[in-house]
Amino acid sequence: MNIYDVVVIGAGSGGITAAVTAAGFGKKVLLIDKNKPGGECTWSGCVPSKALIHEAKKVHTIRSAVKEYSYDSKNALDHVHAVRDNIYSHETPEALSKSGIEYLQGEASFKDSRTVLVGEREIRGKKYIISTGSSPFVPPIEGLNSVPYLTNESVFELERLPKSMIILGGGPIGIELAQAISRLGTDVHLVEMMPVLIFREEKEFSMAIAKRLSEEGVQLHLGAKANHISQSEYNITLRFEREGKEQTIEADALLVAIGRKPNIEGLELEKAGIKYNPKGIEVNSRLQTSSPKIFAIGDVVGPYQFSHMANAQGILATQNAILPFKRKINYDHVAWVTFTEPELARAGKTEAEARETHGDSIRIYEYDFNQLDRAMTGGETIEKMKVVLDKKGKVLGVSVLADRAGELIGEAQLLKTRGINFAKLGSVIHPYPTYSEVYSKIGKKVLVDNILNHPLVKMFRK
Repeated sequence: MNIYDVVVIGAGSGGITAAVTAAGFGKKVLLIDKNKPGGECTWSGCVPSKALIHEAKKVHTIRSAVKEYSYDSKNALDHVHAVRDNIYSHETPEALSKSGIEYLQGEASFKDSRTVLVGEREIRGKKYIISTGSSPFVPPIEGLNSVPYLTNESVFELERLPKSMIILGGGPIGIELAQAISRLGTDVHLVEMMPVLIFREEKEFSMAIAKRLSEEGVQLHLGAKANHISQSEYNITLRFEREGKEQTIEADALLVAIGRKPNIEGLELEKAGIKYNPKGIEVNSRLQTSSPKIFAIGDVVGPYQFSHMANAQGILATQNAILPFKRKINYDHVAWVTFTEPELARAGKTEAEARETHGDSIRIYEYDFNQLDRAMTGGETIEKMKVVLDKKGKVLGVSVLADRAGELIGEAQLLKTRGINFAKLGSVIHPYPTYSEVYSKIGKKVLVDNILNHPLVKMFRK
């Protein structure tokens, strides 16, 4: 029987990070996955979606000048496949081996808390890290299982995009793909049960994105509950209820982007004494499962299903598995990005979330990028920023709707994570003309308000 210091089950971004971290400590590491290394991020998530978005933006830019520009979507998908292959070249079993990691392709299941089975092979690990990720959630809509539907796991395998498509789901995956696929020439219907897209974000930002998608030709059906799907010889038909009335739409293809479910099937977690629930594997603040020598990270744990969170968890869990002292995971400071155009990035709370915990003591600062010289060079824009601070001027949350908002949010994330007062940015010189100037402009306003709200100044003003 083979005995390893650390056995990692699941070779997505979190699993690879955990394996590389363990190997860096000089440990004997085995990485197991039923598929090729890379996981969702490389094959059906971050990498291919951003590659498709990149190609769609190029086509959209050209068509804004040349209305009749002809484009074959095969070129976009060829680009997606090439980018995936390039990223994978750094994650192959051979590349992992050079980092001191043994890779085994196969489906793992626990025999007990110390042993896993992969086919007929029995493997023992001193410590385990489960990083099996998540899969698309397929809702129980009547008729759905009788039609050939796409998910993010299959849409990037296409050679060409269909002429028309129905997308179920108005979350980040749904709206990113809706915009990109529409820009590449597909007639897109997006169906969302909630009355707004990405409903967890600032409502005015979500509405601005919806307006942009609609202007670009995406047909939005919001507040629509899908209740039946069928297929004819030529297309797929979706029936949904909206405002008490039943409506029907048809398209060549259907993409389901409703949500995610944890990948726990087949692991035989009960045999290892690992507790879990419908949301995934249960862990403590040190990312340990109910079986102390087994840790779990990434989408299969949550609470945030982002590659950057899986990476952070992977490093922490591996250190906790190997080192004598244990550290706790901190979810107080998390940022994320929805990669539409413009992008929507957020660090921390929305205004509504902040009011739930801090009441009316919060301070709100909004900045319309139409006042920003760099943004003006491109004409009128829908871009904006909202900053939510506590009464002292420290960051509770920042939302940015802008080109490259994912890069802009980093400065806000630094302020929030390090507990730096936003007013400090009022004296920081930012290059001109840039989008980042927004931080110094808001920072100056915060500085003035901090002074005016100081108890001594208030007393003097009375």
